[in-house]
Amino acid sequence: MGRANPFATLARVLIFALACAAVIAPFVAVVMTSLASQEEITASGGFVIWTNAPSFAAYEAVLSGGVVPRAMLISIGVTLVGTLFSLAATIGLAYGLSRPGSLAHKPILLMTLFTLLFSPGIIPMYLIVQQLGLIDNLWALILPVMVNAFNVIVMRAFFLDIPAELIESARIDGAGDFRILTRIVLPMSKAVIAVVGLFYAVGYWNAFFSALLYLNSPDLWPLQLVLRTFVVNQTPMGVDDMSAGAGAVPPQLSIQMAILVMSIVPILLIYPFLQKHFASGLMVGAVKG
Repeated sequence: MGRANPFATLARVLIFALACAAVIAPFVAVVMTSLASQEEITASGGFVIWTNAPSFAAYEAVLSGGVVPRAMLISIGVTLVGTLFSLAATIGLAYGLSRPGSLAHKPILLMTLFTLLFSPGIIPMYLIVQQLGLIDNLWALILPVMVNAFNVIVMRAFFLDIPAELIESARIDGAGDFRILTRIVLPMSKAVIAVVGLFYAVGYWNAFFSALLYLNSPDLWPLQLVLRTFVVNQTPMGVDDMSAGAGAVPPQLSIQMAILVMSIVPILLIYPFLQKHFASGLMVGAVKG
């Protein structure tokens, strides 16, 4: 290999720096705006890149109002329960589809692939949820989207790459399918489970449209729907009551950005623990032999 061209290296460094700046700058602007005063927001015409006098008044207002803490607890609960249910269903379905001799293997696989091409639509989904009695019920945020066909196909491809000799030797020793799945397959599948679990968790955490359709009571709204209400209606629910005896209400834009930061931080805290598995899990099916 020859010596690297210094101009090419410099160009790559500049491109990488610009890409990082394009990703980091909006996040910094959101955080700084959540800490800025009304004067700084007015002077900058909107988002603040840097504040000389950071204030946590917006966070205090949001956390003391009662609406956002309750919505955050609901989002955390839905994300945890939904992710566990989705992983259990996806693992079971993917393992069954990865065994060629399983019952109705081909028809179920074709039905799973069919859902990748055609979605039921909003109105049929609403009618089904209504018939099941899940309107204004938090289970409406979990059950209709509990299994994602793409995640099933990804996990099935990973299970198919597990050496068949291991499974056959376990069967010879008298192990059943459940023991093979829990003792052999799952310990070897931590990477794909971490990736699929992260996909499900992010989906449940960021979902607001299902809540908008199925939840009528504001007391059941998750954090993302509350954030949408703050942004669309321009009404800081629960903040006016808290701030009535404590002075002026924080800037509206600061409150919105504070909620946005609170909705981003949980995923940012989880990702570093899954990064190792996430990087290897994304290569599922990419390398053969």
